[in-house]
Amino acid sequence: MSAANKLFTWKKPYELKKTDTLFLQAMQENVRHHYENSPDYARILDEKGFHPDDLREYDDLRKIPFIPTLYFKRHTMFSVPEKRLLIKATSSGTSGRRSLIGFNGSSLYRGLRMVLSLCKYHRLISLKPVHYIILGYEPARSNPSAITKTTFGQTLFAPALSRDYALKYTKEGYKLDLEDLKQKLIRFSQSKYPVRMTGFPAYTYFLLKQMKEEGICVKLPKGSLMSLGGGWKQFYAEKITKQDFYELAEEVLGIDDQYTVEFFSAVEHPVLYVDCRCHHFHVPVYSRIIIRDVDSLEPVPAGQVGLINLLTPMVDSVPLASVMTDDLGILHDEKCPCGVDSPWLEILGRVGIKDIVTCAAGAQEMLSAKER
Repeated sequence: MSAANKLFTWKKPYELKKTDTLFLQAMQENVRHHYENSPDYARILDEKGFHPDDLREYDDLRKIPFIPTLYFKRHTMFSVPEKRLLIKATSSGTSGRRSLIGFNGSSLYRGLRMVLSLCKYHRLISLKPVHYIILGYEPARSNPSAITKTTFGQTLFAPALSRDYALKYTKEGYKLDLEDLKQKLIRFSQSKYPVRMTGFPAYTYFLLKQMKEEGICVKLPKGSLMSLGGGWKQFYAEKITKQDFYELAEEVLGIDDQYTVEFFSAVEHPVLYVDCRCHHFHVPVYSRIIIRDVDSLEPVPAGQVGLINLLTPMVDSVPLASVMTDDLGILHDEKCPCGVDSPWLEILGRVGIKDIVTCAAGAQEMLSAKER
């Protein structure tokens, strides 16, 4: 069994210290695989003066040349023949460009084992049927976005009695329909079956805000929960604090914040992060996170702000071993009250236009190297 498969079948998803050696071995395999099977990736590593043999010790992980997410939005590269890709997915494309990522069998296997392990740990899997209210896009053949696929996947955590979407697919494209969801929530509040709300926090907030303004407050059945993911995207100006959000959800739906779960992931880094009862994104064994100085791009100590560099050996089909986001964050190593020993990531938001130049320049440099 490969080191990557051993890592993704590890029984306890937050035992980072016990998996450091295994994670290094999996990254060694992954980087070498991409170097030998993706000419573009090999060119990037060669340009940076890095060879897979240079990855000898755990601390060498920080030396792996990272690829900015902006690069994937402008260029597609695979490490396996496209005919072996079982699923293709894109980023949301709110900036005008979309990353296209593909997954082969081994990548999907690891992703499935990861999701099952994390959802079991966080007690998100249930055999009791539920009604789903999805504050996101209704699946359609013309919509290949990863967030649509993952949101639908969340409706498999418990048997679905119904699925109702905020963004309904029509002949004219997607149409937002919050009024229908209000009526469904009123009806479901009288049911004996729980309700699971999942989707974008922005649309969830708009729904809750409208219900409060209209004096519609319900008490959803016991076992109901809310899961959020995908960020606020183009509605960042409307973003409210997590505490205000949780209080609004409890007031309108009767859902305590202990039954509100937030997810974090990215199409360029498809590792799932699930917040704990203290609403912290602990780093699972399937990834490691390096926070880098915005100017020098050198790693910074825990507790300091910087750009988020994400590492994982999950994917064989696309070189996603080390990806640099345009998000600012802090990696905390202090003890969390939830009891999980793993460090946790605090995401502060996107960097400004001035600061993003570093990532954009890195992407442009790689593109120029490819053209040469």
